[in-house]
Amino acid sequence: MIDIAAVRENPELVRKMLGDRRSSVDFERLAAVDKDRRSLQVEVDTLRSEKNKDAESYGKLKRAGTADSSEGQDLLAKMKAVDGKLVELESRLKEAVSVFDGLFMQLPNIPHPSVPIGSSEKDNVEVKRSGAPRVFDFKPAAHWDIGETNGVFNLSRASKLAGSRFPLYTDQGARLVRGLINFMLDLHGKKGYTEIWPPVLVNKESMTATGQLPLLESEMFKTQEPDSYYLIPTAEVPLVNIHRNEVIDQSKLPIKYAGYSLSFRREAGSYGKEIRGLIRQHQFDKVELVQFVRPEDSLSALEGLVSDAVCVLEALGLPYRVTALCTADLSFASMKTYDLEVWMPGQDAYVEISSCSSCGDFQARRAGIRFRREPKAKAEFLHTLNGSGVAVGRTVAAILENFQENDGSVRIPEQLQPYFGAPSITRKQ
Repeated sequence: MIDIAAVRENPELVRKMLGDRRSSVDFERLAAVDKDRRSLQVEVDTLRSEKNKDAESYGKLKRAGTADSSEGQDLLAKMKAVDGKLVELESRLKEAVSVFDGLFMQLPNIPHPSVPIGSSEKDNVEVKRSGAPRVFDFKPAAHWDIGETNGVFNLSRASKLAGSRFPLYTDQGARLVRGLINFMLDLHGKKGYTEIWPPVLVNKESMTATGQLPLLESEMFKTQEPDSYYLIPTAEVPLVNIHRNEVIDQSKLPIKYAGYSLSFRREAGSYGKEIRGLIRQHQFDKVELVQFVRPEDSLSALEGLVSDAVCVLEALGLPYRVTALCTADLSFASMKTYDLEVWMPGQDAYVEISSCSSCGDFQARRAGIRFRREPKAKAEFLHTLNGSGVAVGRTVAAILENFQENDGSVRIPEQLQPYFGAPSITRKQ
């Protein structure tokens, strides 16, 4: 969450931010509720203080044996009246706090000044392009046709098992997925990331800390009561929450985690070509990168995070581009984001394969993650960063489309061959 001081001391900044991000939060109502809440809190605190003083005075009278005096009876009557007033005010305060918290938790992060102002993804800015798309001497097929033909996956049988938009990798496809996961984890391990294999079910507190709840609950898969666990939409959730409610010594920063996990999302808003093949699945594999850094290192760490994710695409020889997201396209918790998009010749388009973000202190405030510069220094909120390193299913799709041959086979990138165990995927007979 953002610093409440920003709402109170610089309301115009917050109001502008909400407009730039196309947020639906009613800022005027939020400010009014906050004012009412603070006023009620002052009244309640004043009455409680008054009651305590009267109780102390009455106690003295009681110890002196004069509690039945007119003074004592006046004090009793006054305390009773205050009790009645407190019941009313505390009820109103509880309601005001509930309304305020509900609105405040829906406030998105404040974009960094370097983020392009825009009203849609059309206003995102390309900052880098690498690798020339391959020129084919035949019409390249889409990965959903290549995968089915070569027995890499079988989506119709996956649908029989679970429903639409679930994967079922078979034979060469299963080996390719396993090889890619190990390849990515090994690559990131060499760059100083500690490997984590996190749980895929987390509690409400974890989902709230990283910003999935309450706003994005409709996108999440959830178990039934009484457990109420959530299936993670990304390993970012458990990785960030490893240090929830902790104070970290500055000497341990930066902390860098690379975690593989299954991830689950409803993807309710996607349609058309987006849901074909492996691009938007309800269940998918992903290697996630998370960093904890000092505030002053946040932006340089983001550039480094992008490089760490890009190294996977470069090692595999996949053409890609990097775009800086505009204000309207930022995720809820992001302060600044770069998207990595891989070229898909079968679709004649660049497709997102990673999103790398600095969340500033937004998640750290929600999760209570702080650091201390010196042993006796005041604890400060650190900054969190996250990015896909990268999405496995989309990498499978990119390999199938970019390295397909006219005979139906698919070449395996050289650095991936030891993990896959063969130089190519051959057509299924």
